[in-house]
Amino acid sequence: MKLTGLTDERALRAVPPFVGALLAATIALQLFWHSLQPAPTARAAALPPAPEIAGLRAASFGEPVATTQMLLLYLQAFDNQPGISIPFRELDYNRVAGWLAAALRLDPRSSYPLMMASQLYGQVLDTGKQRAMCDFVRARFLEAPDARWRWLAHCAIMAKHRLKDSALALRYAADITRHAGSASGWARQMQIFILEDMGETESAKVLLGGLLASGEVTDPSELNFLTERLQALENAGKPSAESKSRH
Repeated sequence: MKLTGLTDERALRAVPPFVGALLAATIALQLFWHSLQPAPTARAAALPPAPEIAGLRAASFGEPVATTQMLLLYLQAFDNQPGISIPFRELDYNRVAGWLAAALRLDPRSSYPLMMASQLYGQVLDTGKQRAMCDFVRARFLEAPDARWRWLAHCAIMAKHRLKDSALALRYAADITRHAGSASGWARQMQIFILEDMGETESAKVLLGGLLASGEVTDPSELNFLTERLQALENAGKPSAESKSRH
């Protein structure tokens, strides 16, 4: 007795011709439709606002340093999204400042947010955004001058040489001299040299003389350098011996 399988397949020639034609037309139509669709492209997501500080503190479970590092890693990696790389200048810098400020509030002893502001996001070829980052650094400097003067000094140098704004550089340098008593000698002297470059020789001499008279400078080599610098400024304002002989 011959058993027939329960799953016998019908031969292709048994399929009605109109069914085959319909199937072929359907496949052709689907291929045509896909050919009309644009190629998939990656789209940049906008940087979201920084989380509220209260929520961050609650979520840190007593580990603010680790949470701060996670915040900054997220921000620093945001320019690399799947299938696309976002230039820093395309980011919303108000939101960038918000993330950096949140990280500092969570861990005030961290210097990394200020380093990112002045040396990462502040290096874009956009003067408005460079100024925004320097303004951010100055505001955070005023909260803890002795701990954060280095980053404002960097902004003073950037203002003078990249922004070509000597007045802004002088303002930052004056803030360091006025507020950061623990700043290094070169940072305290920056204001003097900026004034000299601006042609404000008399103001530079007054500041330099005041710095020497204050007793704040105790290093012998630094004292010698500043004394020689003051003498050079004073001599620059005096007529030379040759000019005197002509009169």
